[in-house]
Amino acid sequence: MIDTELVAPKTVVNANGDGPAVDVSGAAGRVFLVTLDITQIIEQESLEVSIHGSADGSADGAAWGAKAIAAFPQKFYREESPLLLDLTGSPDVKFVRAHWEVARWGRGVETPMFEFGVRLKEVPADVLREATAEAKAVLSGQ
Repeated sequence: MIDTELVAPKTVVNANGDGPAVDVSGAAGRVFLVTLDITQIIEQESLEVSIHGSADGSADGAAWGAKAIAAFPQKFYREESPLLLDLTGSPDVKFVRAHWEVARWGRGVETPMFEFGVRLKEVPADVLREATAEAKAVLSGQ
């Protein structure tokens, strides 16, 4: 069962960047809960965090592709945000990593500053089955 960090908690960034490659090939399932936890910010700035996949996890940027496989909406405040990452339709993805872009505008210091972390946790198959059954029951009752 995979339960790891794509970005260590309370990581401070002031420029665009990438987290380390995380091997997900050993996951029993291909569905993960990704949690973005923004713990510190300054005003008038934005953070965009996306998840990229790769077949080999190499440092070569081309191996990761330009298009994200999942992304959080743009963030402006401290918060914790969940995102479901479903790789069942992407069997070639063996590694994932977080990518972030920061921006700042307005007066004062022009350098952005965010403190955040990104956690990746495999969703157990039984939890997925239960959630799917509940969702189908709710939808059929409408």
